Amino acid sequence: MTTGSSSRSRRPDGAALVIAAILAGLAVIIFWQTSQMRLPPVQQRVGPTVFPYVIASGLALLAIGTVFSALRNGFPERTKDDYRPIFWIVAGLVAQILLLSTAGFSIATGVLFAFTAKAFGRGPLWQTIPIGVVFSFIVWFIFAKGLQLSLPAGVLERLLTTGSL
Repeated sequence: MTTGSSSRSRRPDGAALVIAAILAGLAVIIFWQTSQMRLPPVQQRVGPTVFPYVIASGLALLAIGTVFSALRNGFPERTKDDYRPIFWIVAGLVAQILLLSTAGFSIATGVLFAFTAKAFGRGPLWQTIPIGVVFSFIVWFIFAKGLQLSLPAGVLERLLTTGSL
């Protein structure tokens, strides 16, 4: 005679099967989109299609492995979610999106840095925002001035690189 708990423990992990389906779907999309790329004959052997095929193959292998683990109940018991860190990170992303065009890369990314640090339980915002802004300005300077890539410049970037607003 079986008990309800033993039959329940034998059921496949539904969440893992959903994740496996998503991984497999992504692999199919990447395979299909890469196969639709039109390339000049010179690039057909080894060109821009190789890396997407490698990524898609890796995703397909991960999907297969996830299915096997889900069927064998190979995943550990999940803990209850704490939504506060998720809120802080999402709020940081929203703040970065809203600040990027007006305040510039350094301030917007500094705010994202501080909110993410808060999500991980590190430091108060008054301390982590300036640290994030300094790190973000260094990244902006390397990319914008050193590599000549275009990143949104705000008040801080214009003030520190040209001396004027």
